[in-house]
Amino acid sequence: MQVTMATSPAKRDQANEDFTAATPSGVVLLDGAGLSGTTSRCSHGVAWYTRQLGGALLAGLADDSDQKLPAILAEAIRQTAALHDDTCHLDDPGTPSATVIMLRTSRDHLEYLVLADSVLNQADDAPLVISDDREAEIGQHYRAAMDNLANGTPEHDQARRDYVQALRAHRNKSGGFWVAAADPRAADEAIVGSRPIKDVTAAALLSDGASRLTDRFGLTDWTGLLSILHDHGPAELIRRVRAAEDSDLQGERWPRGKAHDDATAAYCTQLLGA
Repeated sequence: MQVTMATSPAKRDQANEDFTAATPSGVVLLDGAGLSGTTSRCSHGVAWYTRQLGGALLAGLADDSDQKLPAILAEAIRQTAALHDDTCHLDDPGTPSATVIMLRTSRDHLEYLVLADSVLNQADDAPLVISDDREAEIGQHYRAAMDNLANGTPEHDQARRDYVQALRAHRNKSGGFWVAAADPRAADEAIVGSRPIKDVTAAALLSDGASRLTDRFGLTDWTGLLSILHDHGPAELIRRVRAAEDSDLQGERWPRGKAHDDATAAYCTQLLGA
């Protein structure tokens, strides 16, 4: 499998809370979740969490055992929690968390796992978008105040903090949405599946900061996004996202929580060669 990656922090002076990495037969992509100014009783931060969890996931994918993807994720969550359960309050809703995408070639199939709002986009004759949108569905009930205010204003910043706090009441609960945090049981809530490798020409793993060119901005469809990746690579996709964000800094055309977001894309080809 050949993997091309690109990632970019929302701002040059802040840590990138996304993570992506690959083995010869697997890829992981995480989008960290957290917000300064909201309550958290963990001292490590979101970027630390995504790197630790991402490294554990990568080790799990590199293992030659036949462990299922949810089992690998559960063990990685367990290992990462053990790194700071003696210093941090991991039952706090503000504990760092992350969305997760995992992709693995296994014999003649391509296996995937998607947890929370990240997207896995597979292409053969037409794109197949696999998205866990439970967080977005719940968020629709809370985001009106935030979307009606201009980005970059104190009022918008406060509305976004209120929005995040409201969502936390639904995080990792039945009837809510699930993310990787400190509870390994979240892995059982992930969307999992597989496809014959012969039916898949390429696969794209996207954080929501990269997929927003399509699913929030509507500047291209999924076929167009895959064409960008095929013809120009992940860095060009992110460049186009940044251009769109810069053209609407106050969120008047595209209301959103953050004017700029960490953006990460991994584009996988030559799947049969894994």
